[in-house]
Amino acid sequence: MRTSLRAGLAGALACGVLVTAMTLGRDGDGDGGGGDGSAPPTGPYVALGDSYTAGPRIPDQSGVPAGCERSGRNYPAVVAAELKIKASDFRDVSCTGATIADLSAPQSTDDGTNPAQFDALSEATRLVTVGIGGNDIGFASVIRRCVTSGVLYAVAGGRDGDAPCKERYVSDDVDEVRQRIEAADGRLARALDEVGRRAPKARVYVVGYPAILPSDGGDCGRELSLAPGDVSFVRAKERELNTMLRQRAEAAGARYVDTYGPSEGHDACSAEDTRWIEPLLPRSPAASVHPNERGERGMADAVLHALGARP
Repeated sequence: MRTSLRAGLAGALACGVLVTAMTLGRDGDGDGGGGDGSAPPTGPYVALGDSYTAGPRIPDQSGVPAGCERSGRNYPAVVAAELKIKASDFRDVSCTGATIADLSAPQSTDDGTNPAQFDALSEATRLVTVGIGGNDIGFASVIRRCVTSGVLYAVAGGRDGDAPCKERYVSDDVDEVRQRIEAADGRLARALDEVGRRAPKARVYVVGYPAILPSDGGDCGRELSLAPGDVSFVRAKERELNTMLRQRAEAAGARYVDTYGPSEGHDACSAEDTRWIEPLLPRSPAASVHPNERGERGMADAVLHALGARP
């Protein structure tokens, strides 16, 4: 059963333990954009991706199937509105829970089936954003295990070390999460080649993931119950994922959009009125450990900057 970067984190364990269930431009010959002084493309625009693109639980939810949990205020929608792309020239086919494989094959959801996301591409497409990869490395299960380990760490008073979750994934010279990232690299390479084949005149932008955890590696307290060392571990794994996305985009002739840098200081452990990512118990309409509307707008600003539509 696939674990996705989607939705909720539920409480378990007697002392209120919260467990996570966290369910990205190719330089073509078409319209320009991308910081080189040319005008950004005005469509057709196709948005591909997972829940960080779709925006689960951010109102208003729209699109078919409903199980993809697409928001009309996610970053693709904001980008399309800013570029004044006509509704008929904008297709957001992102879907919560999507993996790289779901770009090329139908994806079953709790409420309907999302067609292969690549089906939205054509020779007429001039702009593509791709936000994918987190589900391929099982980031949901990593967070879930680390949250559980964090609660046990607190109960035991830290007697088993300050990074119990890391110890589960890293043994001697074997780093299980890094191996998953390396495996996803090859799949993404083939996927970006297919984007280029189906949409040869499009600018392609691979959009990275925003910062989930704080840079100081400290304790997130109630917001995310991780042992201090595991905050650093999870943050490092997210950075490794983003590095892979950047390298793969560049190798494919696509452009990488950094959302991590702009989002630092707006992580899930930051103040409620500045955070881009909601914590275990969201205070704003959004899925747990996912971007809220502020976060989606921040990601849109990063895309628009890469397109040359923002200073």
